[in-house]
Amino acid sequence: MASLPTFSVNYCTLQLQPHSSKRPNCSLLTQKITNISYKRSHTITTHLNGNSGPVKSLDFLEAVKEGTKIETSCYVPLLQECIHRNSLSEVQILHAHIIKTGTHQDPFVMTFLVNVYAKCGTMEEAERVFNNLPRIYVAAWTTLMTGYVQNSQPELAIRVFLDMLEAGDYPTHITLGTILNACSSMKSIKLGNQIHAYIVKYCIEDDTSVGNSLCSLYSNCGSLVSAIKAFRRIREKNVISWTTVICACGENGEAFQGLKFFVQMLSEGIEFNEFTLTSILSMCSTMLSLCVGVQVHSLIIKLGYESNLRIRNSVMYLYIRCGLVYEARKLFDGTQRVSLVTWNAMIAGHAQMIEIAKDDLSAHHSGAEALNMFSKLNRSGMKPDIYTFSSVLTVCSKLVALQQGEQVHAQILKTGFLSDVVVGTALVNMYNKCGSIERASKAFVEMSTRTLISWTSMITGFANHGHSQQALHLFEDMLLVGVRPNQITFVGVLSACSNAGMVHEALNYFDMMQKDYKIRPVPDHFVCLTDMFVRLGRLEEVLDFIKRMEFDPNEVIWSRFVEGCRRHGNMELGFYAAEQLLKLKPKNPETYLMLLDMYLSAKRWDDVFRVKSLMEEEKLSKIQDWSWISIKDKVHSFKPNDRLHPQSAEMYKLLDELLDKAESLGYKSRECLELIDEDDEIKTFSSAVYHSEKLAVAFGMLRTLNAAPILVIKNTTMRRDCHNFIKVISSVTGREIIIRDSKRLHRFVDGHCSCGDFGFGL
Repeated sequence: MASLPTFSVNYCTLQLQPHSSKRPNCSLLTQKITNISYKRSHTITTHLNGNSGPVKSLDFLEAVKEGTKIETSCYVPLLQECIHRNSLSEVQILHAHIIKTGTHQDPFVMTFLVNVYAKCGTMEEAERVFNNLPRIYVAAWTTLMTGYVQNSQPELAIRVFLDMLEAGDYPTHITLGTILNACSSMKSIKLGNQIHAYIVKYCIEDDTSVGNSLCSLYSNCGSLVSAIKAFRRIREKNVISWTTVICACGENGEAFQGLKFFVQMLSEGIEFNEFTLTSILSMCSTMLSLCVGVQVHSLIIKLGYESNLRIRNSVMYLYIRCGLVYEARKLFDGTQRVSLVTWNAMIAGHAQMIEIAKDDLSAHHSGAEALNMFSKLNRSGMKPDIYTFSSVLTVCSKLVALQQGEQVHAQILKTGFLSDVVVGTALVNMYNKCGSIERASKAFVEMSTRTLISWTSMITGFANHGHSQQALHLFEDMLLVGVRPNQITFVGVLSACSNAGMVHEALNYFDMMQKDYKIRPVPDHFVCLTDMFVRLGRLEEVLDFIKRMEFDPNEVIWSRFVEGCRRHGNMELGFYAAEQLLKLKPKNPETYLMLLDMYLSAKRWDDVFRVKSLMEEEKLSKIQDWSWISIKDKVHSFKPNDRLHPQSAEMYKLLDELLDKAESLGYKSRECLELIDEDDEIKTFSSAVYHSEKLAVAFGMLRTLNAAPILVIKNTTMRRDCHNFIKVISSVTGREIIIRDSKRLHRFVDGHCSCGDFGFGL
């Protein structure tokens, strides 16, 4: 955009300036800014037949219809009442009365009418009134700009601003604050810098409202340093100033710094408001800082803010995030007026707990509780919104709860939220994670609007399900419609190439990412390339890539390389990679189990005991193998050799029958290394039947219809023996079996797995 025109202005006064006949030739726009507000009056003085008397504002339409003469000064509270009611029809009646009585010649009343139409969301009418103003003052320009910003049309606010400058009118600090908010909405740092330069030129950087807007602009554009500088230059900082800089820290990943500003604010005796407190509580949730959060909660109680629903919701969310479910539930049950935001906070909080749970069973319990809260919300008679649906769909995807996800999908169709891009993307992601790539693709195609996240989710879904060509075709379609890929998109693309062994294409996309889109590779990109070369047995090329990386390879890259060396029998490279892996002191017990198996196979006893010592040094617990399956909204969990389940006899009988059929087709069971709880010994035993996912699959076959897919979650990586066994029984029984382990999704259909037989462990 061209630089702003140079012009002079006197900021010592807010005196309105007359202006030329220039009119903006634009449509309409939004964001928050200073409002023209007047105290709403409940009685209005009118003149009827020469007699004055009070008329209640609720009866003003009757007074207008009866031809009552209204004084000019009374139009503003009447119009304010229309804003309060959000009644466009009543505004239009008053507007007609204003024209009929000749009051439309009053620039003050008509400027306020522009504001009223904007507040009612009708910018076309606001612009029409503006264009017919007898004289346009800077207040009118500012009002129209504010309306555009508040109605999500910041580009038009900028256009009006430029028209004002060309007309020779001078902006006030309120005008500049409005335009900075427009730049903030557009995330236009370039234009914002030009406005900032103008502000510096006329020495109003220290103005409170201008400084607040500058701080918000730089925060939204991701420049926290500039936001803090703008804050520090404010001469008289108010609660909005402090809240803005605290929010800026939270939004830009510097929650601790935001807490420091809050402490400084308290030390300077600034009285905070509910937005300050909710921002602080949000940062405590992000940091999982229960200690600080409890202190803030105590302060809230002391100062009487506990009844504030917004603050109460934030406290509940903090407690859930930090694992204090009982305390959060106590607050929830004690809330007299439960809003949808309250329900959403509880559901989203339980959903977030899945990520931070100490173990997989706790994570699954948190997800189940989130679904339970959603059911209670529906029974309460309150209607879910897009945030509710997106949270619940996320939970379904993490639990592989396809049945519940389908029910949520049906509810979304009934409520009409399917057109929302956030809900649509969550739906695509849910079906992908639950193994239903066909329904994910259908949901994607039906989306009216797609974002980068939508495209990336579908590309990654195709890649994870082994549909590499579809993933790459979709990527090319995304480029054709002008959507710019990011790092995560290329992870999906490279994963698709890896699954199909498409080396040439993978290297081309890798170069495209760096040269055309200036995206620097991250470890996940190299993990995909490592997988690809390892699948093909091109181990030397993996080493070549590792040497060319701009950073040290991580645990995942070396682990994949070790696995590949073992599978292809190159133990020399495998032992070299194992040494590099041990230097990193990995935290995953499965990594040590893999190394133990390799050293035991080679009878390298010194290395065996070295690995055991490292495990003790890192205080790593033994691997607890669990699997879950959800049937009719009830979750069933299994561990190896589990005979406590009520239907264990039936499960083992079915597994024996399936084992006999599998062996008749050439399946051979193999022993797997296990760490067990008997004096830290390393033992081997046959796992042909007893691993947790086999029990879960057998239970699923007993309790579900033949046409239904069997969906299982496993907390560790599938073993080779289990993988081979389930491949065979998917062919024998004709059942679709989906298992999501700790690394990837396995979809078994007719004896084939979507991982291409390269996604299992020992």
